Amino acid sequence: MTTLIVNIKELLQIRDATIKKVVGAKMKILPTIKNAYLLLKNDFIVDFGIMDNLPKINTNKTIDATGKIVLPSWCDSHTHIVYAGNRESEFVDRINGLSYEKIAKKGGGILNSAKKLQITSFDELYKQSTTRLEEVMALGTGAIEIKSGYGLTLEAEIKILRVIKKLKKNYPITIKATFLGAHAFPKKFKKNKKAYIDLICTKMLPKIAEDNLAEFIDVFCETGYFTVKQTEKIIIEAKKYGLIPKLHVNQFTSIGGIQLGVKHNALSLDHLEILPKDDLNALKNSEVMPVALPSCSYFLNIPYTPARQIIDSGLPLALASDYNPGSTPSGNMNFVVSTACIKMKITPEEAINAATINAAYAMNLAHSHGSITKGKKANLIITKAINSYAFLPYAFGSDLIDTVLIDGKII
Repeated sequence: MTTLIVNIKELLQIRDATIKKVVGAKMKILPTIKNAYLLLKNDFIVDFGIMDNLPKINTNKTIDATGKIVLPSWCDSHTHIVYAGNRESEFVDRINGLSYEKIAKKGGGILNSAKKLQITSFDELYKQSTTRLEEVMALGTGAIEIKSGYGLTLEAEIKILRVIKKLKKNYPITIKATFLGAHAFPKKFKKNKKAYIDLICTKMLPKIAEDNLAEFIDVFCETGYFTVKQTEKIIIEAKKYGLIPKLHVNQFTSIGGIQLGVKHNALSLDHLEILPKDDLNALKNSEVMPVALPSCSYFLNIPYTPARQIIDSGLPLALASDYNPGSTPSGNMNFVVSTACIKMKITPEEAINAATINAAYAMNLAHSHGSITKGKKANLIITKAINSYAFLPYAFGSDLIDTVLIDGKII
């Protein structure tokens, strides 16, 4: 099956296959081709160029993109979309003055979601998750990481990861699975935290490895959750099973999680709303991808990740949605890109780089996703007719997507 897209107003994110991420000042550069064509064969990109150089091609399908912009689909490297029910009552609590931390202390937050998930059947959990996955696909996401973490028992964590595995089997979108059993301490382990960490290390990790249910390990390394010492114990054990660290750090406080992530070659360190100078310096000269979650800051009304400071320090940056029931009940990466520009003061070029090629790097997909590159996946967004790509973050409330292709097929 060959598909030819012609008369593209501007084709964004043209990269050589050797480029795995962009850093610092280079994030301001977004290579494009105007008046372009793009040729797909089955689920891969095979050719592109300017219309004047379009060769004679026999194709199964031709799409006219006159006035429209084409770019690689969004890569969302941090989500929790496999959860049960919702937490809108806590949303109202926050409006009435309770903080995220206070809600958690009174039994809300992660523990609330875990309680609901534990009593939700596999089939019902899968059904709820398909609705969310289909929604984000329609919004232009072509690769997504999904974490466990709303189970907090062996059985419930395995249930989540098996739902993720079934989603991966049944949908064309590329899905990466992360084990986040260390999301919070269950109520019955509040006075014996060592016992829960032992459960993770001696029961959960071996079972997950045996059934090949995850590629990454995550820990909520934060005041009131898991200490640096506890986090290190878990990731050292997880690495024995081949799981790669991707950590929640510096959402509310700085406790040394960044230094720990760098020490253990974490693929990404996510949140970073609080970023003292020592933590920023620790990220330098590492291969770690800093990941900002601007819609989480928007929803919780907490500080935004200092993206301008990160990029101006010569570091890369990725963007992700953090789609979850408590702090970000949305997986709309278009809103994420807009919010990053509006609230974090990064340019449209930087935001698109952060939500495509750098986000692909943050989930070990730089070889196959995140740019218009021969041999990469034909996962694409075709916009409606717009003036320029800067209109995407500018018109933050508008639906500007005309067509989404995943694996070369219109969804």
